[in-house]
Amino acid sequence: MKKLLKILLLFCLIALNPVIVNSAEILQIKSSNTILVGDQNRNLTIELFCVDVNENDELEATNLLKSEFPRGSKVKIKPFGFKEDLLLAKVFNVKGTKEMTKLLLAKDLTSEICPS
Repeated sequence: MKKLLKILLLFCLIALNPVIVNSAEILQIKSSNTILVGDQNRNLTIELFCVDVNENDELEATNLLKSEFPRGSKVKIKPFGFKEDLLLAKVFNVKGTKEMTKLLLAKDLTSEICPS
């Protein structure tokens, strides 16, 4: 009975407390695959997961990302690992309707360099 009461109490605390979600925001798009994001506590440099942009398309790809994700845009990050002290991740807008890698793929500015 005590175990059931503890579980019920824990459920009530989780379900009834308001959840405060702090999303990260774009601070700088350094290149077509390197993004600087930050929240209230820290800044984080992210390398986009599965992105390999040709040198000739670098400027166009960077400008596309800057137009779709302007400085201050709220984003969600889905991490996939680390590479040379950079976080490998996919970056989505807060609503989850846009993802940076998919934008680049849609405009044929990158080829997917990893398995699906």
